[in-house]
Amino acid sequence: MNVMLDSENAAVVNTHLVGSIDLSIVMPCLNEAETIEQCIIKAQEGIKNTNLRGEIVIADNGSTDGSVEIATQLGARVVAVAAKGYGSALRGGIEAARGRWIIMGDADDSYDFSSIHGFIEKLREGFVLVMGCRLPSGKGTIMPGAMPWKNRWLGNPVLSFLGRTFFKTPIRDFHCGLRAFSKTGYDSLGLKTTGMEFASEMVMKATLKGLPITEVPITLYRDGRSRPPHLRAWRDGWRHLRFMLIYSPRWLFLVPGIVIAMLGLISTIFLCWAPRELFGIAFDVGTLLVASMSIIAGIQLVSLACFTKVFGIGSGLLPQDRQFSTVFKFLTLERGLAIGVMIFLFGGGLLIRALSIWQSARFGILSYPDNLRMLTPAMTSIIVGLQVISSSFFMSVLGLNTTEHHPPSTDA
Repeated sequence: MNVMLDSENAAVVNTHLVGSIDLSIVMPCLNEAETIEQCIIKAQEGIKNTNLRGEIVIADNGSTDGSVEIATQLGARVVAVAAKGYGSALRGGIEAARGRWIIMGDADDSYDFSSIHGFIEKLREGFVLVMGCRLPSGKGTIMPGAMPWKNRWLGNPVLSFLGRTFFKTPIRDFHCGLRAFSKTGYDSLGLKTTGMEFASEMVMKATLKGLPITEVPITLYRDGRSRPPHLRAWRDGWRHLRFMLIYSPRWLFLVPGIVIAMLGLISTIFLCWAPRELFGIAFDVGTLLVASMSIIAGIQLVSLACFTKVFGIGSGLLPQDRQFSTVFKFLTLERGLAIGVMIFLFGGGLLIRALSIWQSARFGILSYPDNLRMLTPAMTSIIVGLQVISSSFFMSVLGLNTTEHHPPSTDA
């Protein structure tokens, strides 16, 4: 490849030698010799058009195809990142960037770095994170062949919809790789992931922290590689979904737990006195046992939601949540123990009554349905009571770190 050094644009890029930097364009790179020249030239043009002091940072993740040499000759600053992974490369490049504003994007020539004025305008308006939107629903454009059908019609729309649902973010294109943000805003997020889910973590944490977020329409072009992309659609899609669920205990544990427990409780009340028939279908003790298991499973999921939330806040993975802090203050260890003991004693009372009925029958054979109809609610109450008691103690232990180091203060 014949690489020519553009001395005029290189001077713009290298202003970090003589003054402060306004804008850093960061590109992760792993064997991008076919496309990195065009990306850097376009980035140089984009910086020049903004009239900002800028630099181009190539976060190299171990290239062996001459990408580093090409980038260096074109005046970009190359930062070697030893830790493997898309997120690791970007974190290394962003941490080394000197600009107060940062634009990140892939080095495969699928994004036009010369057209970054929309991002700069939004940053000047005070937005902390500015996402590019490739989807037509956000006035973006996807050129023919630029995005595989499963990404365009399944992966991106579904994951973006779940992201908006879980985190109440206005972003339509949750996984666009071209985005801009302030360096101080980025530093406040404390991003930790090393793989493809880095892109999701940035949006999720920025939303949870209440940072000003917006998006601008962009065009996605067919990349210039002759080799397959590093992205693996199904594997990386699952990693994004898994990460979103982990960061949203409300949707992973709390909402399913409440629904399952309430359905089980309603069914138990419906069947604990006698068999019932509904829409021509007979329900008896078999359904009552299923309802009992639903109550226990639902309570367990609700407990896991609380554990995850407390641990996430205490470890800094999740921001403070005013509503959760209010509930946590009310549901103290003592109140949790009191509620658990009352549920346990209620079940114990039902069990004693069942034993007395058995005793009155001289410990003989009882009616199987009638016996289960009394024993099932009794044992369910005892188990749930023990769950609440043990969960209260565990929540109290987890909450020590939250209350000592992260006093409730802000919003979700």
